[in-house]
Amino acid sequence: MVAGPRQVGKTTLVRQALAELGLPHRYVSADDVFPPDAAWLRQQWQLARLDTAVLVVDEVQRVPGWSDAVKALWDEDTRDGRALRVVLLGSAPLLIGRGLGDSLAGRFERLRLPHWSFDEMRDAFGVSLEEFVCYGGYPGAAHLICDPMRWSNYVRDALIEATVSRDVLQIDRIERPALLRRLFDLGCAYAGQELSLNKIMGQLQDRGNTATLAWYLELLGASGLLTGVGKFAGEAVRQRAASPKLMVYNTALRSAVLRQRLPELRADPEAWGRQVEVAVGAHLLNTAPADGVDVTWWRERNNEVDFVIARGRSVLAIEVKTGRRRAHRNGLAAFQAAYPETNTLVVGEGGLELGRFLERPAGHWLDVMR
Repeated sequence: MVAGPRQVGKTTLVRQALAELGLPHRYVSADDVFPPDAAWLRQQWQLARLDTAVLVVDEVQRVPGWSDAVKALWDEDTRDGRALRVVLLGSAPLLIGRGLGDSLAGRFERLRLPHWSFDEMRDAFGVSLEEFVCYGGYPGAAHLICDPMRWSNYVRDALIEATVSRDVLQIDRIERPALLRRLFDLGCAYAGQELSLNKIMGQLQDRGNTATLAWYLELLGASGLLTGVGKFAGEAVRQRAASPKLMVYNTALRSAVLRQRLPELRADPEAWGRQVEVAVGAHLLNTAPADGVDVTWWRERNNEVDFVIARGRSVLAIEVKTGRRRAHRNGLAAFQAAYPETNTLVVGEGGLELGRFLERPAGHWLDVMR
């Protein structure tokens, strides 16, 4: 199972791997049929049994009951001694996770593809550090960076709208899709800032409850769009619903929603500093799961730390500095005074260069800063 957000290169990756292997294969996509159902999936599987070594099913989560159908077909092949290899691709991680856990335990290996990192975008498309901070890591949008209006429309229409309407709304019955969309827009605007769910309700000026908002935030997070980062509190992480720091998984999402362009963004120290902080947060969120790292933030009274990453007893507090005015300037010292066994890292002015930090995953910095 290859799972990850839309437009991160899952299909391209699998096609390139198949081309290198040179094995006979069959590639089908549930996006190409309407409506896809278990009968269609069984037909494709049976055709693959005839003369192929590898069956690839893209966007499998769009097939109702896909996991039960795959389980039955896979067990048939196992019982009959068939050597068919199967690769499933999906863009709705929460749906994929449910299916794998419910029906396919012990039958699969999951490969998670996050959003592209700075070094990947730089090496593949020549994207500069400042371009990455502003326009993020979508490979399909890289060639449009020179035309910010086209780039913004592409990200909004082909990525955000496709994810919300085809993935998020498919995960569960969403009674108020307009509220979910407004929550995403608000989250992009306030990315990098603490915002309680009660305050979010006030900003949305919509009737509802915090439980609904917390669930919608969970769905957006599971789709690789927007999440709420919880607070670090010693050995426990406080519930995200209490007062999360909103964070997008890709700065492209924020720039597209706010119609940000690099020249104007770079000319505003406050806006640029916020965007850099969001870029660091997105990088941590995308790279932490592979290394078993938790991402949180910390604040006590007037002292604040932008991010805290932890794995077991190893804890690293990270402060992002870009020259903008900050109300909380003694966060790292206060954090280390409260938790003496932890380590600290400054990213940006007076510390590790931003580009170097973005080249390595969260687990790397947790290890080297011990």
